Amino acid sequence: MLKLLFVLPSLMFLALLSQGPAAPPAQTAPPAQTAPPAQTAPADQSAPADQTAPPAQTAPPAQTAPPTQAAPPAQAVSQNNPVKPTAESQAHAKETYKIDCAMCHGENGNGKGDLVGDMGLSLKDLRDPDTLKDKTDGELYTLIHDGKGKMPAEGDRAKPDDVWNLVVLLRSFAKK
Repeated sequence: MLKLLFVLPSLMFLALLSQGPAAPPAQTAPPAQTAPPAQTAPADQSAPADQTAPPAQTAPPAQTAPPTQAAPPAQAVSQNNPVKPTAESQAHAKETYKIDCAMCHGENGNGKGDLVGDMGLSLKDLRDPDTLKDKTDGELYTLIHDGKGKMPAEGDRAKPDDVWNLVVLLRSFAKK
């Protein structure tokens, strides 16, 4: 019997080695928190000595709430557009808009891009002067940079000057 206790684990180890290198472990959720150990009452003299408390149960995995859209930082809201647009910078902004924005916001900013219906969106007409009149340049910058709802963020894909030039372009839609 003693030999079997030593031979069996050795055979299992050799079987694992013969399978070759293991694939990297898949990412798993962090281990669930376990509930604190249950407090046991003082031993009752009349209870049999072999009774033990039931094993502690683990808490269910924590549910994570969907990320909420944070308000832009106060300094971003009050920030003025530091970029002076040039013909070249606006041409670049138009190209960026065509690639990243027009599919939803429309080629001319009317909010009727090709994906609006498919995605169940209702977008505002950027050509209407009332649409952006209450938005600061800093708010628009933050919206473009960080995204909102189904609108993806430009994030680090665009340089800050490129995002500021997109703000200038969006404002120009209402002036036509």
